[in-house]
Amino acid sequence: MKSATGSHTGTGTWLVQRAAAVVLALVLPLLLLRFLAAPPLDFAAWLTLLAPLWQRLLMLLAAGALALHAWVGVRDILMDYAHSTGLRLALYLAVIVTLTASVAWLAAILFGPTFGRTA
Repeated sequence: MKSATGSHTGTGTWLVQRAAAVVLALVLPLLLLRFLAAPPLDFAAWLTLLAPLWQRLLMLLAAGALALHAWVGVRDILMDYAHSTGLRLALYLAVIVTLTASVAWLAAILFGPTFGRTA
């Protein structure tokens, strides 16, 4: 008998994780080179480094990709090891809230009043 959710349910999440990995593989070296070229040692250096809009968008893209990549990995671990449905759903919720809040917090920092000017 087939599952009520249909077959190939993991293909979409597998693709999300691989796409996030590709984004991270492309973006993180660029960010690393940018940081190494002018290491931000004080607040003024951070302001200068993150002044261009493209730099802030790249950081937010990397954070979003990292959150998606982490979500798929943690979800798979919880599916394997958290056998109680209630516990698994509570842990899912905790992970989703934590990852979403982290990316939202970064967005608030990058596009808030301090960095929220156009370059």
